[in-house]
Amino acid sequence: MSAEKYAERLRKASETRITIPPLRTEIGLEDIDLAYKIQEINTQIRLNEGARMVGKKIGLTSFAVQKQLGVDQPDFGILFHDKEILNGQSISIQEMMQPKIEAEIAFVLGEDLDVPDLGIIDLMSCIDYALPAMEIVGSRISDWDIKITDTIADNASASHFVVGHTPKTLDEFDVVHCQMKMYKGDALVSEGTGADSLGSPLNATLWLANKMYEYGQPLQAGDLILSGALGPMCAVNAGDKFSVLIEGLGRVSVSFDD
Repeated sequence: MSAEKYAERLRKASETRITIPPLRTEIGLEDIDLAYKIQEINTQIRLNEGARMVGKKIGLTSFAVQKQLGVDQPDFGILFHDKEILNGQSISIQEMMQPKIEAEIAFVLGEDLDVPDLGIIDLMSCIDYALPAMEIVGSRISDWDIKITDTIADNASASHFVVGHTPKTLDEFDVVHCQMKMYKGDALVSEGTGADSLGSPLNATLWLANKMYEYGQPLQAGDLILSGALGPMCAVNAGDKFSVLIEGLGRVSVSFDD
């Protein structure tokens, strides 16, 4: 079956809110390029329909999750303007599929990253500021039964995102050792540090910057980068309110209704 047919299958799942069996049973686990081709087809269709790309998300930044899925690198997906939830606002859970939520550090770029073999200093000099963020992930694959090619094809299991309103430059907080705490209501449901994203969210973002240059789509000034989860994700249900505090960086919150 062609990449276009697999892409169509994922689009139909999204439109009907009916999940589908894992794609890996047909495309296998090794053909990463095919999985990204499927993602790219659906990205282009969204852009043709009027969606605007505002950045990228990085997934699989936890070494434990990489081991679970049998991979040795992260993956990426596309962030669209109409998937943003404003900080402190609510959204209907009916707009999502099998949603889960995780806390992340977001970076906003001040310069293009359009040269090969970028190093960490190159990256740091091009980051304008950071924000506390939450990503709501979702899966078109039944029961979250995913491996690497399933999630890549499915836009890295992206759904929605929220960013805080407290921009900080890199010298204003400790990006590696900052503590993250995520609450559902008053209950602490997830915690971690910056180091839980590939050793540092900057490491994850550097991987992305070099990967996007390799793909001929370098990151650009103004791009929003969700740099990977800082702690375990949590399932989302109607009526839930989540808030995140990242030490030195600030707070962000979101609610879900039915």
